[in-house]
Amino acid sequence: MKLFKRSFCLLAALLTAALLLLPAAAADYALDTDEAYYRKYSGKGITLNVYNWGEYISVDDGDGQFDVNREFEALTGIKVNYTTFASNEELYAKLKSGGSSYDIIIPSDYMISRMINEGMLEPLNLDNIPNFSLIDPDYTDMEYDPGNHYSVPYTWGTVGIIYNTTLVDEEDDVASWDILWNEKYANNILMFSNSRDAFAIALAKLGYSFNTTDLEKWDEAAELLRRQKPLVQAYVMDEIFDKMGGGEAALAPYYAGDALTMIEDNPDLAFVVPREGTNLFFDAVCIPKGAKNHDAAEMYINFLCESVVAAANIETIGYSSPHSGAKALLDEEVLESPISYPPQEVIAKSQVFTSLPDSVTSYVDSLWSNIMGATNDSPWITPVLMVVALGLSVLINVTRTARKNKSKY
Repeated sequence: MKLFKRSFCLLAALLTAALLLLPAAAADYALDTDEAYYRKYSGKGITLNVYNWGEYISVDDGDGQFDVNREFEALTGIKVNYTTFASNEELYAKLKSGGSSYDIIIPSDYMISRMINEGMLEPLNLDNIPNFSLIDPDYTDMEYDPGNHYSVPYTWGTVGIIYNTTLVDEEDDVASWDILWNEKYANNILMFSNSRDAFAIALAKLGYSFNTTDLEKWDEAAELLRRQKPLVQAYVMDEIFDKMGGGEAALAPYYAGDALTMIEDNPDLAFVVPREGTNLFFDAVCIPKGAKNHDAAEMYINFLCESVVAAANIETIGYSSPHSGAKALLDEEVLESPISYPPQEVIAKSQVFTSLPDSVTSYVDSLWSNIMGATNDSPWITPVLMVVALGLSVLINVTRTARKNKSKY
């Protein structure tokens, strides 16, 4: 049996290698870049390691959807090894540990800025990414990467509250972050499991900048999050899809694009951006420092910027597109969605994360660790412990009295 397994693994490896050496197939869809561009590395046995957010690319799950990675492999002859992360902080920690080698990553704005400052990203040669010209100028040359020397925009969006209309009372004000502190919904609230998004909600509730360097304001936000903790059922990222989709929770803050996906799966769900303001975020494609296949990685970025590919991604994941060619291919219903493309008054109240000074980042990390490590201070814990202690005291006294009475005889 072991011999059979070894033979099977060897055969599979040989077949994979043979497939990589086959000529790339012609695309049966329109490309913005000439197909010859994509043939350069065909048959060279290159594998790209791509690290992306979960549920953040178009794949064919048997429903005939455009499968981005499969189409890239067929077109270029380059194999894609695709894995996912749940938060910017997880991505950062993985790269910092040095235990993995990636060619493509897709962080958010503030994390891109941090990685640039720490020398964690490779500069891009935009001449090798001709489809960069299809990115709307409104989304290029932004503060997190002036000149787009290190990143190419992928998506953008906002954060709001997704809620179950059958579990949230109509008279409750769901258009305010305050509802995430409403004791009526204790154990029915989900919360971000990453510090930057969680703190942003508390800072918005307090009316503060999401990028403040005033440590006292971070302390106030931390205190709010501590007070909220006894009400929280779970701190989540990708787990939210099952929990909200299955009606296991009433309220959760999350990203607009994913909210659309969840609403499609469960029509009882709805989404709102609280009036106090929210985070406006931008995710972009980067090449991490030391990537082994830099030029092939730039080809992958260019493929993501093909109009057909970018449109397929947006139709699948529900996020907002910075790509002018993709928007031309999207349905009017998508472009008119206030969730995907919120009105100007929502954008005007939104804040974009910036990279915080190292000292502030360390301080916030310590506050978050303290919150996550703290025991829930439920108002019932102290009374229950007192009752238990009283009961034990009575039991001990009764036992002692019984023993004394027995010893007399």
